[in-house]
Amino acid sequence: MENLNAMLEPGMLVTHPQQPDWGIGQVQSNIAGRITVNFREAGKVVIDGRRIELVLEIPQL
Repeated sequence: MENLNAMLEPGMLVTHPQQPDWGIGQVQSNIAGRITVNFREAGKVVIDGRRIELVLEIPQL
């Protein structure tokens, strides 16, 4: 599961596939598989990227 998560960088927008009610979150950091994301509805959450593969959200223009 590290393939996409390893590419996540600060500023990217993601959603948690098992927590859609958290809304869209912005990646704050990605260090050694621990991804810190600030979600609109859940606040700052640290995710173990080895267990959860976040979904990249592409901003609509």
